[in-house]
Amino acid sequence: MEASTAMSGSAVTVAVTEGIARLTLNRPERLNTIDLSVARALAEAALQLSGDPTVRVVLLSGAGPTFCGGGDLKSFAEVGHGLPDHLREVTTQLHAALAVLARLDAPIVAVVRGSAAGAGLGLVCLADIVIAAASTRFAFAYSAIGLTPDGGTSWSLPRLVGLRKAQELALTNRVLDADEAERIGIVTTVAADEDLDATADALVTRLALAPTRALGVTKRLLRTTYDVAFEERLAVESVELSNSAGASDGREGIAAFLEKRKPGFTGR
Repeated sequence: MEASTAMSGSAVTVAVTEGIARLTLNRPERLNTIDLSVARALAEAALQLSGDPTVRVVLLSGAGPTFCGGGDLKSFAEVGHGLPDHLREVTTQLHAALAVLARLDAPIVAVVRGSAAGAGLGLVCLADIVIAAASTRFAFAYSAIGLTPDGGTSWSLPRLVGLRKAQELALTNRVLDADEAERIGIVTTVAADEDLDATADALVTRLALAPTRALGVTKRLLRTTYDVAFEERLAVESVELSNSAGASDGREGIAAFLEKRKPGFTGR
């Protein structure tokens, strides 16, 4: 059993045990909304995870009954006329965190309950796999309060649901239930509310034993699929497949298949 490491604070907590990093938004009394303290803590947590070679999978969640209600509008209003500069600082920290998390080899599994709105939806869209409680609601939310998107939602949402559906959701702020969110591609799996945590735990336990580096390369290939020509992607796939075959997990995976046993991947 590997050592457990932890970082805790009022805004975000991180605990890493046996390859599973539990990254939790920790402001349940404010619906886990994002203010400057949360954005900074999330950026710090992302850097911690990126520098930890023991991390094999990330479980992203929100403490309490709500995943993330978006930006903390109450704290924003208190800033007054300085709000534009304040929001630039908040988004600089938040977007730095998202960029680091997106580059992780470890898959990110979001476990979502209650609601995910605004930047909370951005966090959902960032994840590689999303498991939502059946009662969860999702909303783009920005234009309802006269604002424009952040958290990468204008990039990620069209890639998940298609441009036409993203236009509808962004311009009307229509609230989605979990079943529709699954049907259009925002959510991977809907679980009964009482089964949510057990479903997520079973998945991350399995992913923690997977070939992490190979998963990371696969994630990046999929994320950039609309940005390159077919022939260019074929060339990159050839290089990456060759590299993975020479890596420790590639050699172990082939040997385990031929020997008819379960592979013992190390993530390398």
